[in-house]
Amino acid sequence: MTISHLSNVSSGTERSSAATPLIQAADDSVNGAVDYNGNPVHRSTSGGWRSAFFIIAVEVAERFAYHGISSSLVTYLTGPLGQSTASAAANVNTWSGTVAMLPLLGAFVADSFLGRYRTIVAAALIYILGLGLLTLAAKLTSANLHDCQSTKDVSLCAPPRFLVALFFFSIYLAAIGQGGYKPCVQAFEGDQFDGQDPKESKAKSSFFNWWYFAISVGIRVTLIVVVYIQENLSWALGFGIPCIVLVASLLVFLLGSRTYRYNFKENNKNPFIRIGRVIVRAIRNRHNTPSAIPSEEDACQRRQCSEQFKFLNKALLAQDGSQIDQNLCSVKDVEDTKALLKLVPIWITSLAYAVVFAQTTTFFTKQGATLDRKIVSSFRLPAATLQTFIGFAIMIFIPVYDRIIVPISRRLTRKSLGITMLQRIGTGMFFSMISMVTAALVEMKRLETAKDHGLVDLPKVTVPMSIWWLAPQYILCGVADVLTIVGLQEFCYDQVPKELRSLGISIYLSIFGIGSFLSTFLISTINKETSGDGQESWFANNLNRAHLDYFYWLLAGLSALGFIVYLYFARLYIYNRESII
Repeated sequence: MTISHLSNVSSGTERSSAATPLIQAADDSVNGAVDYNGNPVHRSTSGGWRSAFFIIAVEVAERFAYHGISSSLVTYLTGPLGQSTASAAANVNTWSGTVAMLPLLGAFVADSFLGRYRTIVAAALIYILGLGLLTLAAKLTSANLHDCQSTKDVSLCAPPRFLVALFFFSIYLAAIGQGGYKPCVQAFEGDQFDGQDPKESKAKSSFFNWWYFAISVGIRVTLIVVVYIQENLSWALGFGIPCIVLVASLLVFLLGSRTYRYNFKENNKNPFIRIGRVIVRAIRNRHNTPSAIPSEEDACQRRQCSEQFKFLNKALLAQDGSQIDQNLCSVKDVEDTKALLKLVPIWITSLAYAVVFAQTTTFFTKQGATLDRKIVSSFRLPAATLQTFIGFAIMIFIPVYDRIIVPISRRLTRKSLGITMLQRIGTGMFFSMISMVTAALVEMKRLETAKDHGLVDLPKVTVPMSIWWLAPQYILCGVADVLTIVGLQEFCYDQVPKELRSLGISIYLSIFGIGSFLSTFLISTINKETSGDGQESWFANNLNRAHLDYFYWLLAGLSALGFIVYLYFARLYIYNRESII
């Protein structure tokens, strides 16, 4: 589907709508969207939930695959690869950060060149290749460990360098695939709902809730089934199953191709070039004489300009300040650039939440591994499976939020979403802060129990403290995720220009990427500063001598600071579209 073809389709649709007396047929058309063959689409025969179900299936499979790697990564690094706790946590955070930053590249490729649909297919193939190589690396490493146990030769216990290199190459190749997959799938899902239609607008808001519910189910299956297989049966099988699931999901996605709505550009300008040109032109024209200002105001009168970032209005002027140069920057270009810049304060103040989010797959897991995980006499819960507490909280809270809290808040506030997206995000940040306070208190209890039972220097002995002590911090994280993660995704998708929605999703994902990098920086710095002069690091391999409680208190303080600053900027934010409030 070429741009010129889509433009002709669009103009043809307008002529057809003008010629027909059937108002209903015109109202049923979806502006800015075409079908698989490039023809105009209608609301009654395309998109909506009928298409979303195909895409949700793909998203569930992707999350299944991703958590098949991430949830047990720290266990694999400290187990078969023999890394220290601090090194493994740093590697996990670095990989997680890279995973969350690569969608920026994927969004650029999708929004500028391939489009979301083609990018999803290409990225899925790369993802599958990465998982296949990861399965091979785990199989070869397992064979190496078997030889070590058989010969009792200590030199064979450390995996060969080429196996370590193959493992990291595999997970970063999967990260590249995920980088193209994640932003496009989520944006493509949102594209199936027309935000200009009142019914579909509400359905889209509800969709984001149930989307998160569905992927949470997929994640929980991973944590219960795949993690158990990895830790008790075979790492190779545990990595191979997600690979097979992802192959099947790609076939499902292709089956729905003829039901999807495909967006097309209204002009041939690359959206990234348009945004960059506005910034460059505004900088060049910053010293224009006052005589140029009336021309700038005349341009804004034809289409109302927002008051924020008024310095960008200078991009509407020719370099000599004498007239408007419509060939370079339009008012729409300027307003689209402002829309992106308005996200920056919200993005920055969400980073503290992302740092807390990073702990659930690292130190929370290591913390739980020291506790009594016996469920029945012959079954011990794998440490990474503790993350199911988050999933159960999500699966319980989403229906409550979508079917009870939202309808009640709609009646109270008279707003279509009940509470605004920023209010939802801020509430989740508050719960995240409370989860860190809870985690610190529980860790203090765990250290005290270990000391009372003389286990301080016996790190491999289970601390006589039930695993259920960790449930509250996981549940609070789950509630926070429903509010903040879903809110951030909907906010970043809705508040960016239509042709940059893949970028909007990648901006939301980059919050967690930078959060993981910040977590890595904090861990590395604190580990270095607290391990000198013969002192035990906060992150010592022997967690009974470590002080994760200190780290959790630090994160609680950072969360409180971030929450306060967030409230300030959220109060100043002006939404781009009236329908969302």
